[in-house]
Amino acid sequence: MNILAQEVIELPYSTDSEVKWHTEEKEFYSEIWETQVVTNVSVPRLEIYKANNPNGTSVIIAPGGGLYGLSIESEGRQVARWLNDRGITAFVLKYRLVPTGVDGIKEITDESVNNPAKIGERVKPVLPLSIADGLAAITYVRTNASDMQLDPKKIGFMGFSAGGAVTMGVTFNYTLADRPDFIVPVYPWMTVVGDYEVPENAPPMLVVCATDDPLQLAKPSAALYMAWLENDKNAGMHMYSKGGHGFGMKTQGLASDDWIAQFYSWTLTEGLTTISSN
Repeated sequence: MNILAQEVIELPYSTDSEVKWHTEEKEFYSEIWETQVVTNVSVPRLEIYKANNPNGTSVIIAPGGGLYGLSIESEGRQVARWLNDRGITAFVLKYRLVPTGVDGIKEITDESVNNPAKIGERVKPVLPLSIADGLAAITYVRTNASDMQLDPKKIGFMGFSAGGAVTMGVTFNYTLADRPDFIVPVYPWMTVVGDYEVPENAPPMLVVCATDDPLQLAKPSAALYMAWLENDKNAGMHMYSKGGHGFGMKTQGLASDDWIAQFYSWTLTEGLTTISSN
């Protein structure tokens, strides 16, 4: 459990899935990814980070990790703390992941070289569960909004890479009750999402990616932006020439380092948040 989260709550989930976990959830520092990770999430949970002076806006954050793990710091808790400083309450979502051995990061790294098709096979039955966890997170925040001094009409959903796939899965499967009020897919893994149609009442969207993403996510990210544009939906995009993949809150000395400040400016422009008085 992360001691910096004020609270960690378990989300409701269905247990009738054929996916079974045999290794306990584990948080550790991955030498391969050079960051803190979580693997083998079988029970979805929300880590709650309340702003000292909440302005009513909240963001649910879905870290990336190929659905084999969660880059919990760089694409989760660090984002939450940054948002907290600006009055935005944040929720880091631990969504269900592919069941792996003790080191899921090593598994996906090895498979990406030796058997890439296997990744798709293992992810396919799990992604619907991860998306269901994302929808459950929105329901929780909206249901408890008044208790947390939050506006139930200013709930955003931000996801990185595989978390971006969860973000878009949420966007393509919501009902009125669990619709996100704005979405921020950051270098989203769109190929795993498959074909999609822009919802009739699609939420405002800001896409973030880098042209030099080694996983070739720039084109599908641009296509996602164009889909919103062609359907007359509110959309913005920051496509950085350099940044690579998985930059999250890392400092690289590149323009992409400022993506989160650009996101914040966008929320102010769109009236999705307000400047918090400290």
